[in-house]
Amino acid sequence: MSNSRGRGLQANALGTFDTVVMAVAGSAPAYSIAATTAVLVGAVGLASPAALLYCAIPMLGIALAFSYLGRIDVNAGASYSWVGRTLHPFLGFISGWALVISATIFMVAGSLPAGSMTLALFDDGLAGNTALSTVVGAAWFIIMLLVVLGGARLTVRAQLVMSGVELAILALFAVLAVFHTGNARVFDWSWLGFSHFDGVSGFASGALVAAFYYWGWDVTSNLSEETRNSRRTTGLAGLIGVGIVFLLFEVFTIAVNVILTSKQIEANDANVLGALGAEIWPGWGGKVLIVAVMLSTIATLETTLIQVTRSLFAMGRDRTMPSALGRVHRTWNTPWVAITVVGAVALAMFIASNALGSVGEILSDAISAIGLQIAVYYGLAGLAVVVAYRRMLLKSPGNFLLGGVWPLFGALFMFWIFAESLSSLDTAAIAIGIGGLAVGLVPMLWYWRQGSDYYRPARLDASRTVETEYVPDELSTVNSRVHEGLSTDF
Repeated sequence: MSNSRGRGLQANALGTFDTVVMAVAGSAPAYSIAATTAVLVGAVGLASPAALLYCAIPMLGIALAFSYLGRIDVNAGASYSWVGRTLHPFLGFISGWALVISATIFMVAGSLPAGSMTLALFDDGLAGNTALSTVVGAAWFIIMLLVVLGGARLTVRAQLVMSGVELAILALFAVLAVFHTGNARVFDWSWLGFSHFDGVSGFASGALVAAFYYWGWDVTSNLSEETRNSRRTTGLAGLIGVGIVFLLFEVFTIAVNVILTSKQIEANDANVLGALGAEIWPGWGGKVLIVAVMLSTIATLETTLIQVTRSLFAMGRDRTMPSALGRVHRTWNTPWVAITVVGAVALAMFIASNALGSVGEILSDAISAIGLQIAVYYGLAGLAVVVAYRRMLLKSPGNFLLGGVWPLFGALFMFWIFAESLSSLDTAAIAIGIGGLAVGLVPMLWYWRQGSDYYRPARLDASRTVETEYVPDELSTVNSRVHEGLSTDF
């Protein structure tokens, strides 16, 4: 299961604070609020804060699953490794593949807003220029690609600057929103209840949108081999990250409900945050929040690059994908082949999607289809933790609730979202969502026939310490083995 160079990633590069920042950046709070609030309000109206609240509960269950699994198996592939070693290697590969496909589509989808938001700072008219937005978005993407190539330490330094400014702006406007007068509506506690949902189908439509506000916090698990004391740190950071973005999402969704009219929300569907800023702070407010959205979009391009390249690195190392993807740069200790391949594919898709109208239409369906793929790998991880900890669940109430019941509830919720999506998405979105997963069957079956060790896994069992041999002794280096032999927190 070694890579051809026998080298590992940059060990001990990130601390706890760094990892929390990466978790928050992964969920892209400003970008999510700006781009998705109008869709959520359109789906459930005044129940939008409730949809976010009730989706945060199962999402915390999935974060707990990642936390518990990360304690017993440190692997850059995260759910790809965990699901493969608990449920079945085929399901593990599909879990990893779902992340790779969804992240690649998201990088394409996220680059255009990064370009248009940058242009909006100078001229609102320019923001609507697709060709110019494509060029600027591609430039930001290439810059982030080079930052990720430069190593985990450089990546987190860039992230600290971008996310630090973004969160400071959001915190300022959260306070200003509380003291804002001349509101469109008066806050009502019923917005956090079930009364505003249009039955179960209404709740489901809100859940489909709200659940994917949160996607991205799990980048911490893909950075586990580069994090100090990662068996404790990555899971804790993921949980803190979900908590922070939940608070931000709630505050700003309530602020949108209170301050903006339905017509304003509908008219500014691409950037509700800009409209909110202009209302709270006439003149400068809109521009300042556009800076937050721009930084958030660029920051989440970086975390998504981390997720997809670390997953491909783990697959290349295990020889479930071309082994070249498992190669690590001698100086930067980054998976340079995986980064180069992902960069080339994403840029080609990005340019094609904006040059051809028909491809652009297909891409809008592809963005909807991302939800299906995320639900698959989150749901499988929720099941995997129950299997891995099955012998320990009854040893304490904490284990039973946090390592069993709550993650299982999260998994069932994700599979429910998957099923509901199939009935609500159009044919093209379903074809891309399911088709994207189906394409993964080709490399899966090919490398299974080639006899990859991944398909003969050491079973993951929390009741004993798991030591995974990534590289043969004769090829091992200090970096490639530093994360092994660490005792489980249990």
